[in-house]
Amino acid sequence: MKKLLLAACLSSLAFGVQAATYKIDSAHTFPNFTINHLGFSTMHGQFAKTSGVLEMDRSAGTGKVEITIETNSVYTGFSKRDDHLRSPDFFNAVEFPEITFKSTKVKFTGKGAKVTGDLTMKGKTKSVVLHVDNIHCGKHPFNPKITEVCGFNATTKIKRSDFGVNYGLPAIGDEVSIDIEAEADR
Repeated sequence: MKKLLLAACLSSLAFGVQAATYKIDSAHTFPNFTINHLGFSTMHGQFAKTSGVLEMDRSAGTGKVEITIETNSVYTGFSKRDDHLRSPDFFNAVEFPEITFKSTKVKFTGKGAKVTGDLTMKGKTKSVVLHVDNIHCGKHPFNPKITEVCGFNATTKIKRSDFGVNYGLPAIGDEVSIDIEAEADR
């Protein structure tokens, strides 16, 4: 869920051009998650409001990512479930309005990257690794005001219980798969 983290977006930008700063394009960035629902099906959800900044220096092989996800923006297609996910049983969006990811290490691997960072959700911080592939940077084909855009895909898995999200365990799965499709503009 927090997987959204964020995290994903962050490291993927490591493939930009020389030292540059990119702003997460919230209109084209959606942290998605899946979780086992009672052993019967897989529930899908996403967060609609994500912001952040990526810094990368392609020639030096360095990068930095900071991502913020608004927990209140969770969306599963069913408003009653979304309200429950915002409650203290899950994200507790009133007390903890944001999920954050801050990279601690970026390692480029071929056309991708491995981004290690601190994911904070519900006041608990754990180290997670985002596996980034499909990084592509270039000139935006429709918006000449954007100097460069980078797109990427990142994945990770977390245990929600590590972040104090224990409601419904073990019937509702503990392992959460996170996929982040993101774009960032310079």
